Amino acid sequence: MKEKTYFISAVASKYNIHPQTLRLYEREGLLIPSRSKGNTRMFCDEDLKKLEFILNLTREMGVNLAGIEIILNMKDKMEKMQGEFTVFLEELKKEFFVGKEEIFEQKKNALVKFSSPPIAPFHDEKKEK
Repeated sequence: MKEKTYFISAVASKYNIHPQTLRLYEREGLLIPSRSKGNTRMFCDEDLKKLEFILNLTREMGVNLAGIEIILNMKDKMEKMQGEFTVFLEELKKEFFVGKEEIFEQKKNALVKFSSPPIAPFHDEKKEK
């Protein structure tokens, strides 16, 4: 089955952005749509998902293009590391827990989950006086 694709005008209209914004994202390497035989930009569902992430960063969080690039690179690295960790965990499971899958699941779930404490607001005593 062929993947559904969208023209730049349809994407721009759907997300209420100018087509030049999409071209800018492409020039900056943030979003790389495929091209048709006639060299027309064609956006797939994965491109749209990435665009939504970019727009959330810019619209909701005020992140600039340089920040978006850093965040996307970090996100890609984290996803790669997660994949590598999953492979490592599967190898560990095969090596040490074949026939003992229930014990493996118990020990895997026994890992301590860490969450950082909430950040206290900063109070400038000089300004308060």
